[in-house]
Amino acid sequence: MASWSPDTPCSCDCFVSVPPASALPAVIFAKNSDRPRDEVQEVVFVPAGTHAPGSRLQCTYIEVEQVSKTHAVILSRPSWLWGAEMGANEHGVCIGNEAVWTKEPVGEGEALLGMDLLRLALERGSSAREALHVITGLLERYGQGGSCREDPTPFCYHNTFLLADRTEAWVLETAGRLWAARRIQEGVHNISNQLSIGSDISAEHPELRPHAQVQGWWDGQGTFDFAQVFSLSQQPVRVEAAKARFRAGQELLQQQQGGITAEVMMGILRDKESGICMDSGGFRTTASMVSVLPRDTTQPCVHFLTATPDPSRSVFKPFIFGVGAAQPPQVLSPTFGPQDPVRTLPRFQTQVDRRHPLYRGHQVALGLMESEQVPGEE
Repeated sequence: MASWSPDTPCSCDCFVSVPPASALPAVIFAKNSDRPRDEVQEVVFVPAGTHAPGSRLQCTYIEVEQVSKTHAVILSRPSWLWGAEMGANEHGVCIGNEAVWTKEPVGEGEALLGMDLLRLALERGSSAREALHVITGLLERYGQGGSCREDPTPFCYHNTFLLADRTEAWVLETAGRLWAARRIQEGVHNISNQLSIGSDISAEHPELRPHAQVQGWWDGQGTFDFAQVFSLSQQPVRVEAAKARFRAGQELLQQQQGGITAEVMMGILRDKESGICMDSGGFRTTASMVSVLPRDTTQPCVHFLTATPDPSRSVFKPFIFGVGAAQPPQVLSPTFGPQDPVRTLPRFQTQVDRRHPLYRGHQVALGLMESEQVPGEE
């Protein structure tokens, strides 16, 4: 198992508001992606596609079978990998993921990253429920694993996901190939770096409870509480710290119930006091996303993405799927072909400059903010 360090990047937060909690008849989704502080996150638009029978698809580390048709997607992703931390598709499905550690061991063998599973689900699922089935099916076939950061020291974790569409949301929590899911039909909900599904399970892996019994984690008699049964008895320090962030997120959502808008969600993502807007040690909030998914299918979904670190000092830029949607070049990182450190073995032995034009401009602006200067001043 990968070792822990004080700078281990293990924090993120996802939020959702389902009517009547929203101020308008729409599901509102939000996520902060907290990653190594110098990592560049780009925004990538991929149009819908058709693929020949038998096609293969290269993900971050492994190949999987391709499907005949894929949906158009907008992705916010660490620029060195194939998958994404968060994103949306043309059908109004949004997904964000979180790192978790459970009693199931985390191996370093290369498989699908949680971020790969997220992108695959967006490309293949036309609803939140369908996207959930995509993830669990791929998890069963390929498993999850591989280093989740661009560093020669492996860093591995399992994943939880928040999936939303125009009508509902789902929380999907995994432990290796096992999983439990909870459906959210109304109200507010958030997830962080911990298991949160208790006995309120809407769907689960058929071997979830038998496996827990065999391992001696559950006696098979009492109430089955997924989080209680599968959580580590002693969590790493930073995961313990995530509990306070999770509670703060709950409180911020509950304070705004009935009046939640995109602006409210942006405010939550910008909240530094709670730690939701992260800037600590070796990592920070590297990108953020808020999506408005109207119940009225004649109205477009609107997705706001920063493509730059620190949402409290970033502008959320809107994106709408439709005729003429295309890749904005300002948020696309350079590529390095077969010489990319993620492609050469052993991986990550060198570093390359992945900054895109918007990221570079944002760095300059941040420098001015931090020095309390403005252009033109002496």
